Amino acid sequence: MTTSARSGGRAGLPLGLAVVLLSLSGIPLHGSSLDGVPSKPDDPTAQAHAVVLPPVVDGVLDEAVWQEAPVLSNFVQRVPSDGLPASEPTEVRILYDDEALYIGVWLWDSRPQEIVEGPAIRNSSLNDSDAVVLIFDTFHDRQNGYVFGTNPSGIEYDGQVTNEGRGGGPGGGGGGVNLNWDGSWDVATSRDDRGWYAEFRIPFSTLRYPSAEDAVWGLNVMRRLRRLNEESFWAPISRQYSLYRVSEAGVLEGLNPPGSRQATVSPYVLQSARRDFAAGQESFEYPTEVGGDAKVQLTQGLTLDLTVNTDFAQVEADEEQVDLTRFSLFFPEKRPFFLENSGFFQVGTGGAELFFSRRIGIDSGLQVPIRGGGRLSGRAQGFNVGLLHIQTGVDGSLVEPGEGSGDAFSVVRVARELPNRSQVGTFFAERRGRSVDGDWNRTYAVDGQIGLGDAFTLSSFVARTETPGLEGSDHAAHVSGVYTSRENRVMVTYREVAGDFNPEVGFLSRRDYRMGSGFFMHYIRPERISWLREIRPHASYNTFRSLETGFEQSARLHLDSHFEFSSGAHFEPAFNWVREGLERPFTIVEGVEVAPGTYDGWEAAWRFNTDLSAPLSLRARLDAGHFLSGQRRALSGEVAYRHGSVATLGVRLDHNQVELEEGDFDVTLAALRAGYFFTPRLSLQSLVQYATQQDTWSANVRLGWHHTAGTGLFVVYNDARGINALQGPLRRSLIVKYSHQFDLLR
Repeated sequence: MTTSARSGGRAGLPLGLAVVLLSLSGIPLHGSSLDGVPSKPDDPTAQAHAVVLPPVVDGVLDEAVWQEAPVLSNFVQRVPSDGLPASEPTEVRILYDDEALYIGVWLWDSRPQEIVEGPAIRNSSLNDSDAVVLIFDTFHDRQNGYVFGTNPSGIEYDGQVTNEGRGGGPGGGGGGVNLNWDGSWDVATSRDDRGWYAEFRIPFSTLRYPSAEDAVWGLNVMRRLRRLNEESFWAPISRQYSLYRVSEAGVLEGLNPPGSRQATVSPYVLQSARRDFAAGQESFEYPTEVGGDAKVQLTQGLTLDLTVNTDFAQVEADEEQVDLTRFSLFFPEKRPFFLENSGFFQVGTGGAELFFSRRIGIDSGLQVPIRGGGRLSGRAQGFNVGLLHIQTGVDGSLVEPGEGSGDAFSVVRVARELPNRSQVGTFFAERRGRSVDGDWNRTYAVDGQIGLGDAFTLSSFVARTETPGLEGSDHAAHVSGVYTSRENRVMVTYREVAGDFNPEVGFLSRRDYRMGSGFFMHYIRPERISWLREIRPHASYNTFRSLETGFEQSARLHLDSHFEFSSGAHFEPAFNWVREGLERPFTIVEGVEVAPGTYDGWEAAWRFNTDLSAPLSLRARLDAGHFLSGQRRALSGEVAYRHGSVATLGVRLDHNQVELEEGDFDVTLAALRAGYFFTPRLSLQSLVQYATQQDTWSANVRLGWHHTAGTGLFVVYNDARGINALQGPLRRSLIVKYSHQFDLLR
């Protein structure tokens, strides 16, 4: 999204003023307490056991202190046979001292030789390996939680869940589930001929919780037994939900967590050699950069994060995407500073996200210097609070206005959670140019959600923007209802976005539309066919029409049935009727301009994958049929190889052959991804991409030696070269970055 020079406007909303306004609004920032939601009579209950001498976290659960704690057992399957006892026994014990929680897990297995390890890399997906995952609802509000997990390789897997994982739009952390959050904690695992074992140490300083003696938290534990593709839970979960269904978690009692404070700083030093050939640089430059982050726990629920001269050299490169539409592409946020508590800023849904943190510090895919800023986020008196203020650009050498640099970004989000998955909230965001008067943009919104019973959820938001020079309608509104049961899922959505709605700190895929959609899915589970787990026939329809003219911009009727096999293999033989309406010419690729008109027809859109936990696996998709004024045939797929927990290799190909009345063309995207994992904290990874649409070869190679909470030593090599119209090298850099976290209160 571009910005332009404008005139007029009021002063911005700096971070300090936002804090004052919240205080005057009756939201105390000097303490945090929350009574939580009362436990249900049938909630399973766990007891934490206090210890003076804690166990050594080595994955070997042989200390006598473990035998003093009550045992959590009798896990119940969610899949494949919901309600039945787990196929293999699991035992969990919970200890704590003045500093941390200690969780020991005994994962017994009668066939230990068939345990699936998974890659030994932090935050690797646990879907295709054996695993154990914990969720702690520390405020016992039945909507939010902290996730900690591991696989037999002993990796650290963590995340934050807000709103029971709902949201799912292209927000800073991926909607209601933020698996890119990195906390400071430890885990170790071991194996023998009886199964495998996991030992966690989670410092209380990593968590946020209300100050209370005899605290009551929500708790659930999930075990994945991958050879049977089985999930089992300590607190049973209905089949249609997942671990993130915090309202179905059990209860953890007996805790007396300390009223401690956390204050850490994570400075970094970076040395690079880089050259931008495309910009005409005649030689390499060798800048040295110093900066860092700080984290201060103001109360048990509120945390202040500060950043100065922020750099994200350690973050993996974006994966290229094929774009044959006239709408904006979404690239997910990966930068650590913007990921913590990102769910607290979430407003909006897919295609209309009111806060999208990649608008800050990234312009046309290139990094814009972040001078500094801060974020206050967490809980205060039952409110979710999120305040953010960031300054970008470099003093004295700002990029010209209109290129997204030299800006100040402010975001305020306050929400109140209510019983039964309900919530109300308000939102404000501003982008203000620092080099031209009148260069500003603001977004205002209110939103709400109501849970009706266990199955139905109604959610909505209304918003408007202010942009000098845009005088047309600038509102957006959304309402959706979702019904989910064991046998059916139904969703109805209405959204409208006006032509001058312009959230410059958000994400829009398109403007000027009124959208209506409906979705229905039915679940069939053949109990007598052992190799077939589930059949999910479903249909959906959506239509987008211009708010101003009523012209139909897009429509799609989707008919499909997912076939899920017991091994985890998957097949989707979908057929779509699609319509695209062009009110003006559309240049789809250079030299091919599609004429205005309405184009509709049928296409096949088939998807399948083999067992992704196997050493060798395949994902593939086939699209063939009508496309605009002609036809398209697209074949894409990825072959992946996994060598135990040590190495992975993936080759991806996406080839589109398009034949239109206005001309024919091909688009090809290929990628090679490789990783070697020396230990769960030391890894070498690479991503090499070939994209004809971007006319580039690119390579990203990263050596990472991870410490805690995203710090460590990183050596990163980047290279980009042109293929056809772009000739020769474009950009090249070698970066060495080291960061370390220091605890100021120890």
